[in-house]
Amino acid sequence: MKKAPSAPFSFFALQSSAEITTKKLRNPIDMQKPPKIPESVLVVIHTPELDVLIIERADHKGFWQSVTGSKDSIDEPIAETAAREVAEETGIVIGGAMVPENALLDWHHRIEYEIYPQWRHRYAEGVMHNTEFSLLVPHCLEVTLAPREHTAHLWLPFREAADRCFSWSNREAILQLPERLAAHNR
Repeated sequence: MKKAPSAPFSFFALQSSAEITTKKLRNPIDMQKPPKIPESVLVVIHTPELDVLIIERADHKGFWQSVTGSKDSIDEPIAETAAREVAEETGIVIGGAMVPENALLDWHHRIEYEIYPQWRHRYAEGVMHNTEFSLLVPHCLEVTLAPREHTAHLWLPFREAADRCFSWSNREAILQLPERLAAHNR
């Protein structure tokens, strides 16, 4: 009489080798962390001439974006999240002589969007909310990237920066920059 295969053997026996090798496994570091809070910020950093800073993701070459990030705690004020993420991802500190606190502008614009599949495992179930900000800097500042998150940066005229962004919502936010700034200055 044949012995029935064990569960792990039968699981792999049902999958082709291509399915096994292409199956994306979670990063063990991500699996140890609690899920991220599905409430985040997008900060469009720009000069008075509307040159915009974009940064390239370390985990996806060619994926350019503005500063983004999630709340660290549910009660963290969203403006603090924006300032913290700017400092963590670029080294630009809001509240100093070069970049005063009032340089960070909350657009009071919040969008809902679906998280891209490759990052969905990092978040608890639910809709993702993103609050958009802009940050005025006096000129194209030198930035210090967090190398685990980003590998390169560019200062580009706003339309060119928008064209490089992989995310439709980031692209739209950059393209809305002149209009949002004009509305704020009225």
